[in-house]
Amino acid sequence: MQFLIPLASAGEPLFKRIYTGLRTSILSGALPSRGKLPSTRELAAQLGVSRTVVVLAYEQLLAEGFVSGRVGSGTYVAHGIGRMYGTRAEKPIDLKLAYYGSAAEQATARVSVRSRRRPALPYDFAYAGCDAEAFPLQAWNRILLRCARKTPMSELDYGLAAGNLALRQAICTHLRRSRAVQCDPSRIIVVNGSQQALDLITRILIERGDAVAIEDPAYQGTSEVLRTAGARLLPVPVDRQGLDPDRLPASARAVFVTPSHQFPTGATLSLERRIALLDWARRRNAVVVEDDYDGEFRYEGQPLESLQGLDPDSRVVYIGTFSRTVFSSLRIGYLVAPSILVPALTAAKWLCDRHTPNLEQQTLAEFIANGAYGRHLRRVQRGNAVRRRTLLDAVDKYLGNRVELTGDGAGAHVALWPRRRVSEESVVARAKLRGVGVYGLATYYLQRPPRPGFMLGYSRLTDGQIHEGICRLAQLL
Repeated sequence: MQFLIPLASAGEPLFKRIYTGLRTSILSGALPSRGKLPSTRELAAQLGVSRTVVVLAYEQLLAEGFVSGRVGSGTYVAHGIGRMYGTRAEKPIDLKLAYYGSAAEQATARVSVRSRRRPALPYDFAYAGCDAEAFPLQAWNRILLRCARKTPMSELDYGLAAGNLALRQAICTHLRRSRAVQCDPSRIIVVNGSQQALDLITRILIERGDAVAIEDPAYQGTSEVLRTAGARLLPVPVDRQGLDPDRLPASARAVFVTPSHQFPTGATLSLERRIALLDWARRRNAVVVEDDYDGEFRYEGQPLESLQGLDPDSRVVYIGTFSRTVFSSLRIGYLVAPSILVPALTAAKWLCDRHTPNLEQQTLAEFIANGAYGRHLRRVQRGNAVRRRTLLDAVDKYLGNRVELTGDGAGAHVALWPRRRVSEESVVARAKLRGVGVYGLATYYLQRPPRPGFMLGYSRLTDGQIHEGICRLAQLL
């Protein structure tokens, strides 16, 4: 046990300073009732003092009843001290938060965080990051162990802020093939999930008071990081074809979009609108931030290439994540930036946390390079396609034309819109009583929502759970 006891203060004997330090630890609860103290020889070695000095301190504690000695065993905190003395209440002080601190604190009250329910609902349509049960954990653990064994001591030091080169190369190869992204490893920065990517982009591009266009409704992680940075948010309505470029404000210096599967409505931005959006960015000298959070999943027709892949002027910053396809707690994402922004983004990453953990990056690089990631991705896509079909059949069977669905052509969730007026809060509360978890869309809107709706994720449910959950929901609608 290591003790930190300040000995530098003058004016009292050395043994008294050690006694005071131990007494404070006992009264504060840092040394619990009946807890064992180090031997006098051990503590003297830790503090660099004579053993005689420590013995005098222990004798004083023993005389006052703070400790008791056991022959052949050692010195222990006296029984009941912890109950006799509570921890001292912290003295309230007036500390003023910076603008960012106040804005971040306020953001937590607005963000709808999907905490794990206890007890879990049997039919929970929560939008989940991935199907953890389908992940090949044993294969991942073998690669992780192999990487740990072969890692040289030199690689235990700080790594590159931009990320492990092998991982950036693997990501580059995958993105070129699966998402038609124009990139090379030098334009890729590895981050701790897509949320950090949004934060870094905002830090280097947005000043307080800057006008920024954003989809309405929008992902709360995007809207709140912009609010906290002091941006002036300009909501742009979303319809079945995604964000409407004709309604983009001329004053915006950036626009944040989810074109492959709009969050949360699920709309896919049409090719015509993609081209119009890029044309707007060129004319306004604006930046487009493309969050491709689940662009890997598409079920009808050919997968649409990324917005970034259509960009001839390098105005798009592309964000991706492995939280939706590997497992959420991995916290590895990436961004592909125009070359002119790479130095600033890399520096911002270094200032934030130096780099993303190296061992996990090495493991993921090999997981992608040896084909395991591709095989896993195909399994997840097939599983999601089956669950999607089950969900559509259940909605058609139990709800019919009483509702409208959007977002069913891609991703891992749909938006369900009742045709008659209902209260989102009431439906969510009553569904919970029936063991069904559904989630209202109103909290994602920056302006007044046009109508009530619900987000239903299906990537973690069985066919039976989907059918029964929709059947119970239908009884409420």
